[in-house]
Amino acid sequence: MSGVVNGVRVTPDDPNRIVTVQAQAGKSGSDMTISYTNCKVIGNGSFGVVFAAKMLPAKHEDGTEEPESEIAIKKVLQDKRFKNRELQIMRLVSHPNVVDLKAFFYSNGDKKDEVYLNLVLECVPETVYRAGRHYSKLKQAMPMLQIKLYMYQLLRSLGYIHSVGICHRDIKPQNLLLNPATGILKLCDFGSAKILVAGEPNVSYICSRYYRAPELIFGATNYTTNIDIWSTGCVMAELMLGQPLFPGESGIDQLVEIIKVLGTPTREQIKTMNPNYMEHKFPQIKPHPFTKVFRPRTPPDAIALISTLLEYTPTARLTAPEALVHSFFDELRVEGARLPNGKEMPALFDFTREELSTRPDLIRQLVPPFAEPELHERGIDIEGFVPIPLEQMRISLDVSGSYGVSNDGSKALISPYHRRSNRFALYEETRNQLKHIPERTAINLNVVTYAFRFQFLFSLSHTLAWSSLV
Repeated sequence: MSGVVNGVRVTPDDPNRIVTVQAQAGKSGSDMTISYTNCKVIGNGSFGVVFAAKMLPAKHEDGTEEPESEIAIKKVLQDKRFKNRELQIMRLVSHPNVVDLKAFFYSNGDKKDEVYLNLVLECVPETVYRAGRHYSKLKQAMPMLQIKLYMYQLLRSLGYIHSVGICHRDIKPQNLLLNPATGILKLCDFGSAKILVAGEPNVSYICSRYYRAPELIFGATNYTTNIDIWSTGCVMAELMLGQPLFPGESGIDQLVEIIKVLGTPTREQIKTMNPNYMEHKFPQIKPHPFTKVFRPRTPPDAIALISTLLEYTPTARLTAPEALVHSFFDELRVEGARLPNGKEMPALFDFTREELSTRPDLIRQLVPPFAEPELHERGIDIEGFVPIPLEQMRISLDVSGSYGVSNDGSKALISPYHRRSNRFALYEETRNQLKHIPERTAINLNVVTYAFRFQFLFSLSHTLAWSSLV
């Protein structure tokens, strides 16, 4: 492939040629030389382009080498006005269920001041999205054991990033990488991720639509990592149904889809989602039981877990560690459990001291007896465990200035970039959402009639517009 893909020029050169670049190691930042070949485009979006390639043995400045490996290179346009948050976060995180940043380097674009950041990541061949589509095309349900395996690893990754203060803000099946042979899942794409600080506002127009928490739709700006938990519930429901649970066609329509299942939120629930909510009366819709949403003979513990992830009140949702000890995952805690293909399970209980420190009261439930010896070998004593203080685990990013890059790719310190006011941004986002409410003439809404939908959208448009301005 050659030409321009989503604004990023793809080289017309032979993809099999060897490209050698000066880069920096993902975690240490030390200088290294990397060479890669067999380059091909495997994905693109508003962010840029992702290439798959083979990295040849790489040399670090200290003389150490990395073996040949398959890699993915995420190429994004670098805004010189401020630091790349995704790069900063990826350099700081390290977990078995989070994709690993091997290196990064800058490259020049076609235009004079155009510079691209290239993130060199480990390559994982599949996604949970494609795995789900495979079963949907066969008109089969994904085996429940696979759903347990994927959801457990997703929750482990969230338990880790949440413990250090990071909210992913774009949990969806496409961002869950999967190795079908080993069953290992890795969370990727931290392009929307942010370290949340209590009291500091955040933009509410975040997260892919089908997985967007209701407080975001209500324009909340002081949300928490609980928005990732809601998205996780949506992913789990999608794997069980074979299709999205809340397939809204716009931001506001998304809330209609949620209400069709969960019913109209109470006044108290709405205030927990956004305290600035201006009171308006909504049509009262009763909740649709989850037992009727999912297939017959769906395990009760699966429905019980989803119902505690998809709560209107953010603080009523389970945290990641609480979800990990849910009875839904008991099958994974059985010694000798196997993958559906008969192979051994991946390591699921190799918890770090940091992971166990988030909820030391749950250690006995998190760690099955057969997993204790491995932890003991790494110096983690379950009996006398001393947790790391949570405030010591939180990470922070350098926001004092912005590291851009000069034309030759070298780093340059640039003064902070001051964004427009958050209040205006919220108003503009809401206004833009209201512009795109789709017109409908003949729709089978099952629970919600067209008349209700029109009435609801009209009421909701006024509600969101006013609540965003206070």
